[in-house]
Amino acid sequence: MTERSFDIVLFGATGFTGQLVAEYLLERYGSDGELRWALAGRNLAKLESVRQTLQGVRPKHPLTLITADSGDLNALTELAASTRVVCSTVGPYAQHGSELVAACAAQGTDYCDLTGEVPWIARMIGLHQGTAQESGARIVHCCGFDSVPSDLGNWFVQQAMQEQHGVTASRVRGRVGKTRGAASGGTVASLLGVMEEAGRDPALRNLLRDKYCLYPEHEEPGPLVKDQYTPVFDPCFEQWTTPFVMALINERVVRRSNALLDFPWGRGFNYDESQLCSSRAQALAISLGMGAAMLIASNTLGRNAMARWLPKPGEGPDRDAREKGFFELFFHAEHPEDSKKSLRARVSGDRDPGYGSTSRMLGEAAVSLAKDPATVAGGIWTPASALAPALIPRLEQNAGLQFSLISAE
Repeated sequence: MTERSFDIVLFGATGFTGQLVAEYLLERYGSDGELRWALAGRNLAKLESVRQTLQGVRPKHPLTLITADSGDLNALTELAASTRVVCSTVGPYAQHGSELVAACAAQGTDYCDLTGEVPWIARMIGLHQGTAQESGARIVHCCGFDSVPSDLGNWFVQQAMQEQHGVTASRVRGRVGKTRGAASGGTVASLLGVMEEAGRDPALRNLLRDKYCLYPEHEEPGPLVKDQYTPVFDPCFEQWTTPFVMALINERVVRRSNALLDFPWGRGFNYDESQLCSSRAQALAISLGMGAAMLIASNTLGRNAMARWLPKPGEGPDRDAREKGFFELFFHAEHPEDSKKSLRARVSGDRDPGYGSTSRMLGEAAVSLAKDPATVAGGIWTPASALAPALIPRLEQNAGLQFSLISAE
């Protein structure tokens, strides 16, 4: 890559999550150190307000401000050409993110975002995989709570299985444990947008049911596995489980990682994800609540009603709530021959998953793309396939995440 003016341009810096990412980058890396970064968005006055909030009225080393509209391909192309990495927080991405991905792919600029919009990701793969391969751009979607803990957690426990037993697990159970935090307004808007689009398009509904919809082109899908919609007792954890809303994203990302890494966990590899419950009654209550929410969201009137009381894009909890939040996920890797050799890993975060931890995960993913040696060529990747060996230490050292092996008993 030719010399660029910046290492990272944070696009969408005036939004709620964008401001959190900017705050984190400034706190961790400063504005006059080795990391050269800038704030970008469509409104200069709002960008100046964000900079003033972060750095004061007359900062000694002011962050550069770049204006570009998400629909202006010429401006986005100029932006992409100025930096090694674009870090985007401008969801819903199906509405505001497509032109930026196109610009980065064409300019050979690495890119990361927070999207969990599976249909949009599938479209970006179809449209830009070839261009990114030719230009050398590494495009990495899903660098927040969906799907960094799941994707890297599976990679971590699989590495441990290989190191300890010389084999990999053909099945890993991802289980969400204790969590405190709310879904972000951007996540809510993205989910409602996907539901609206699916309501109009039967092909999209079929895509959402396909656990292999993010597989590389020409790869045969693995074994048929259905999504979980009802309470299920998990004998490995000896607890009832209920569907986890992010599983619709995370399971597909983990499967794509396996394929992109040339199937180190086997072509029959199965990853499933659900939420642990304290009782069957709790699992049933959560399942019914989720089912009702999905039914309401499946029609226009229901979505409009939900949008009135759910968080709006740009809205989020205050600092105290973010810092009191937390999450934990468990990954049970089944040994292919001896269940006594199965391993279990835990991934935890010390902040609200939807905001506090997510902003740090995305920030570190961007820094990793900018500063760590590349292990993959251009293309559309997942967090694990592109970044795992370098990103896990960064998340542990800087972002409040922990990856550890625990007893499987």
